[in-house]
Order: sequence, then C-alpha cells, then structure tokens
Amino acid sequence: MKSILSAASGLLKISGGVAIAANALGTLVVLALVGVVSFDIVARGVFNAPFLGAVEVVQFSIVLIVFLQLPDVVRVDRLTCSDGFLILVSKRWPKIGLLMRRMIYCLSAAFMLLVAIAIFPEFIEMWHTKDYFGVPGVFTAPWWPIKLVILFGAALSALIFALKILLPPQKSRPVLLPESDEASQ
Repeated sequence: MKSILSAASGLLKISGGVAIAANALGTLVVLALVGVVSFDIVARGVFNAPFLGAVEVVQFSIVLIVFLQLPDVVRVDRLTCSDGFLILVSKRWPKIGLLMRRMIYCLSAAFMLLVAIAIFPEFIEMWHTKDYFGVPGVFTAPWWPIKLVILFGAALSALIFALKILLPPQKSRPVLLPESDEASQ
C-alpha cells in the first residue's frame, strides 16, 4: 500500500508539473488573444480594414485557454464550486468531510474521463479528415488542435482528480482556506 501511495504521489508531482506548463501555455494564448483583438481594433479603426477571422481566432482561443488551464485549476482546488457546506462539515466532522470530498473527486474524475472518451473519436476523425472551421477564402483553421487540447485537458484533469482520491489530503491538495478577520488580529 505504501508503494502505491508513493507512486501516486510521484505521479501527482509529474502531472502537476505538466498542468503548470499547460497553464503557462494557456496564459500565452491569452496574451496572443489580447494581441489579436488589439490588432483588429487598430486595423478596423485606423485603416478601416478589420482582421478577417478575428471571431474565429477568439472562439478557437477561448476553448484552448479553458482546457489548457483546467488541469492546474483542478490541481490547486480552485475549480469554481460552492463548497461552503463541505467546509462546515469538514470542520465539525473531518472524516465525513474527507469522504464527501473524495466522493466529489470521484464524480469529477468520472465526468472528466467521460469528456476525454467522448472527444477522442472526434479528434481521430478530425485528424484524418483534415476538417476545418471558418469561412473558406477568408479564414480557416483545422479542428483537430482544439479536439486534442480538449482531450488533453480532460484526461489530465481526470488523472489529477483520481490521484487526489488515493492520496491523503495534505499530500493531494494545498489547504487554501481564507483566514477570518478575528484570526488575523
């Protein structure tokens, strides 16, 4: 059992490093998106020549940003959720709170795995057909990179959720609860 926990801990460190790198790449996509939108605004306003394809690039980029940054958000437990009840239960009954948290991780891992399984055939199809989106002659881009990033983000998120189920709470996630005003005085 100890070797399984050790392996899971090592795998969590590796997957965490990959998640951090993907998050950084997602941040670069955000910066590129700012550049594209700024260029479109200047080109539209100053030269009366908008960047054809700006809408497609924005759509493409939003999906990339979400699924590149999702695994790191999962890693640091900052996924948007309402966990007030879970925090209250964890303070009063720590074992029940831990069990509830692991059940949530289990459901989350299953959902992310289902997303990855569902998108995999679409990625393979888009890879082979070279299908694209956009307006032919104006702006087009292939679908497969989007499908690949969705597959990557969902699979890595599922892995991180699954590892958090196996590992003790202090090893699986940092405790980032806000301090109360009374404690800081």
